[in-house]
Amino acid sequence: MSTDVEDAVARAAADGYGRLVAWLASRCRDLQLAEDCVGDALEAALRKWPESGIPANPEAWLLTAARRKLIDARRRAATRSEYASRERAPSDAVSSLQLEAHEAATAAFRETLPDRRLELLFLCAHPDIDPSIRTPLMLQTVLGVKAERIAGAMLVKPATMGQRLSRAKRKLAEQNLPLSLPEPEALPKRTAFVLDAIYAAFGTAWFEGREAGLVSEAIWLARLVVERLPESAEALGLYSLMLHCEARRDARIDSKGAFVPLEAQDTKRWDTTLILEAEKALWLAARFQRPGAYQLEASIQSHHAHRARGGSTNWDAIHHLYGVLVRLYPSLGAFIGRAASFGRMGRAAEGLALLDGLEEGRTQLYQPYWAVRAHLLRELQRDAEAKGAYEKAAGLATGPVVTWLLRQASALAGD
Repeated sequence: MSTDVEDAVARAAADGYGRLVAWLASRCRDLQLAEDCVGDALEAALRKWPESGIPANPEAWLLTAARRKLIDARRRAATRSEYASRERAPSDAVSSLQLEAHEAATAAFRETLPDRRLELLFLCAHPDIDPSIRTPLMLQTVLGVKAERIAGAMLVKPATMGQRLSRAKRKLAEQNLPLSLPEPEALPKRTAFVLDAIYAAFGTAWFEGREAGLVSEAIWLARLVVERLPESAEALGLYSLMLHCEARRDARIDSKGAFVPLEAQDTKRWDTTLILEAEKALWLAARFQRPGAYQLEASIQSHHAHRARGGSTNWDAIHHLYGVLVRLYPSLGAFIGRAASFGRMGRAAEGLALLDGLEEGRTQLYQPYWAVRAHLLRELQRDAEAKGAYEKAAGLATGPVVTWLLRQASALAGD
């Protein structure tokens, strides 16, 4: 098989997988079946394009192949149903009519395929779906990410992830849920589910360094929501937040592969194009005057980005924003950020008191808690405790940051 064909199929899958799955799912209301049909179509392309040549419109070709697979699947299901009930039905006539409808519909969609991916995101984030599987479901159905890769990013066994995804898809099929946007009154809450799932994918990949490829895919999903829901201030806020973080990716690791904390990063290595796009998204969100948690977090990252121009960080502004965040949206991450900002303002004792007031059960396995605690203890010259906190943080971390944390601990030990 030629590399050109493999590249063409890969591009077609990257560009059209989610659109094809979403459109087929809207017709059959069976997410697993829709995925299977698109997968079969991609396999058919790998077999046939080397002989027939790469089509002028690969997505239309895949649509035709996938729809044929769908009709075949329905025909087999109808035959099994007829056999089970021992009633003869005009299956050949039905199949013929289906095929005619298929050809007509395919011709109508050769130029443009209706984009139902946003509806697919909402389906994956349906309230009846376990929150823990919403993110993997989105990644697989909208982007075509393999279960094995999702499992690796989220530290789950591939077989376990596959089973969870299959159960979720069966549940959607059994309930016969339509592929549609929620009613206006339910849209804000359901949108929040979608945004939280996207951010979970981003957070797993970016903050913990487990799967770099998922970062760009999560950003792509956020961009899709922004494009389809341009008046969602929180979607714009999430998009801005993710772009600000991603803009600093190259600066997080130095030329020797060592981790570099945010305050020590070389701002010349930050991606100014991404920063400008992030600032634009945040400005667009502010126009709606509907502040939310993602917009506040994006504003904090925006203040960090200003160091590239002014040379310093406005910790007073960041501290204030964290205060608003913990008051209105009191997440564990918000409290950790608030405590860290106390430390940056020379008020480490207040930051440590804030950490001490958090519920122990929520913090024991939360790596940022131990990293910030270690910093505050070091500022208070409680070196023995700081060393233990750094070691605890290192044990909960992955990637180059582990070495950096252990070095901080070693320095306190006098080694």
